[in-house]
This record gives sequence, C-alpha cells and structure tokens, in this order.
Amino acid sequence: MTCGFAPSTDTVARRQKSRRNAWAAAFVLFACCFLPLRTASADALARANAAYARGDYIGTVRMLTPLALRGNANAQAFLGFMYENGYGAPQAYDAAVDLYIDAAIRGNPFGQGMLGLMYDKGHGVRRDVVLAYKWLNLAAARAPRRERDYFLRLRNAVASKMSPAQIHEGQRLALIWAPGRP
Repeated sequence: MTCGFAPSTDTVARRQKSRRNAWAAAFVLFACCFLPLRTASADALARANAAYARGDYIGTVRMLTPLALRGNANAQAFLGFMYENGYGAPQAYDAAVDLYIDAAIRGNPFGQGMLGLMYDKGHGVRRDVVLAYKWLNLAAARAPRRERDYFLRLRNAVASKMSPAQIHEGQRLALIWAPGRP
C-alpha cells in the first residue's frame, strides 16, 4: 500500500519536464533580450574602431559615448583615451580619469593600465606611485598575452621610483582588489 502523500512516478516526471521547459524558456528569453544587446554593443565598438582608424575622431567619440554611458568597459577605456589625448574632444584629464576608473573597476585591463599611468604622471589625479603600481599590476595580470609585457614594463618602470615598502603596499592593494571596487 502506498502512502497518499508521496507523488506518483507520473507526477514526478511531469514536474521534471515542466522544470526543464521553464529553464529552456528562461534561456530563450535571456538570449532574445540580452544577446542582441551584446552584439549591438560589439558592432558599435567595431564601428568606433573603424572610425578611429580612418582618423574620424569626432565620430569615434560620438559612437563611444552612449556605450560608455551604458557601462561598456571597453568603450569607457577607449573614450578615456580619446579625452586624455584630446582626440575628437577637448583634452580633459579629469574626464579621462573618470572613464578609466569606470573601466578599471569593471576589470578592463586597458582601463586599469591607463589609470595606472594617470596616477604615475599625476594627470587628473594626485600623483601616487603606489596606486599607479596597483593598477598597472592588475592590468598586467588581466591583459591578453600580446599586451601583458607592455603593462609589465610600465609597472616595473614605476617600481624603479618606489621604495620596497611602497612596492609591497602596491602589491597588497592589487591582491585585495575585486571587480566593482576602486
């Protein structure tokens, strides 16, 4: 005799099938809603890169700005570079630093490296070799292989101006850093 509280095998099978269908529907909804945004964002970045390569700096800034405002870390870092160098927009170190910070806290290696250089030079921020070392160290750790050596050389150049205690502090700050935190 079976207990009246235990579900039958058919009921369990129906529930499992219903859960699988719900997960499948959720995945399809996610794909339909969010993947086109990633593709549109990637397409817009590709168009901005093409405009930059053509020397259309004003067009590049125009294309990057909405992406950066929506939190695209690649666009933020690229736009920061444009403001730092005065390409397509007035040179503005403060704006460049703000954009680099936004990209850096999202884990973008280019944004991290460029923020480190801004701290090293004291452009748009108070000069701070410890923070420069931290951000350059993070950039070197996260950068693609082809860019890693560049950030390592920059980090080591900054380290040559630092005391062992400052280097230790920069390393400590890099170790405790987590995405989403300055």
